[in-house]
Amino acid sequence: MKKNLVLVLIVLLTAAGTLFAGGGQEGSGGAAEAQKPIVLRLAETHAADYPTTKGDFYFADLVKERTNGRITIEVYPSSQLGEEKPVIEQVQFGAIDFTRVSISPLSAFSPNFDALQMPYLYRNAEHMWKVLKSDIGKEFLESLEPANFVGLGWFESGARSFYNSKREVKTPADLKGMKIRVQQADIMVNMVNALGAVATPMPFGEVYSGLQTGVIDGAENNWPSYYSTSHYEVAKYYTLDAHTRVPEIIIASKISMDKLSAEDQEIIRQAAWDSMDYQRQQWADYVKVAEEKIRAAGNVITEIKDNSAWQAAMQPMYNALSPELQEVVKKIRAVK
Repeated sequence: MKKNLVLVLIVLLTAAGTLFAGGGQEGSGGAAEAQKPIVLRLAETHAADYPTTKGDFYFADLVKERTNGRITIEVYPSSQLGEEKPVIEQVQFGAIDFTRVSISPLSAFSPNFDALQMPYLYRNAEHMWKVLKSDIGKEFLESLEPANFVGLGWFESGARSFYNSKREVKTPADLKGMKIRVQQADIMVNMVNALGAVATPMPFGEVYSGLQTGVIDGAENNWPSYYSTSHYEVAKYYTLDAHTRVPEIIIASKISMDKLSAEDQEIIRQAAWDSMDYQRQQWADYVKVAEEKIRAAGNVITEIKDNSAWQAAMQPMYNALSPELQEVVKKIRAVK
């Protein structure tokens, strides 16, 4: 009897010790978990010194500062985590936490983004930013959530124009037959084809070799991209037609965001929003540098003062928009 009692006591004490140890580990583990820094990753296609990437770093710095180091966002520039399209897919599934991309590829996930990037839509850069910071812009950010993204904020990407290695382009007719690289988005393909060129979707990182080897004849982008990628070295004709102003966007994985507290999610959202003006200034400064360097290199810069012929070529694209998107376009143009 005494032996059985001893065995019972041993079992009880062992169970109690296990429960205490487990409870102690859970308690101390929870506390340790609360102190453990959260490390998130942001994918960027541009180089570390590019104005857009500087905006990424500023966003990351704000998050780290406002969380007292609890949340660290590591920025991976120069396509270290992959090219734009596959990165977007990885963000959607939570394998990558954030990325900064052009809005063009996002139209595959949220078709209303087509309205935001129509050719010759904005009067100028200030008009575009009034739209992006208005309720219209916020509605666009929110529209990504059903696709498992969280839209956080907008970055400047300037006006996109055509450049090529063949000849000076003064009118849409001069583009006829040229193989022009475009982003992997239907709206960009349709735009280039409507101008008589041959739209050629291609990852951004392959454009230089494509121009150099003649796989493509040209591409379209802004001053900083034309300069920073050295595309101006292999495509010396730059036509300032400013066909589109396609804003950049910072998106987060909804899967990653949902793992964070509501407070931390709000800190991240606000940090992204607060980084926009900083990035815009970085962009403006770099545009000046890029333009000076390209003009000094002797490239042929053609300014289009009357773009009526270019606009006319785009009208079928506007006519093809759904009634809903035509209404969005109307609202955008009405912003003063």
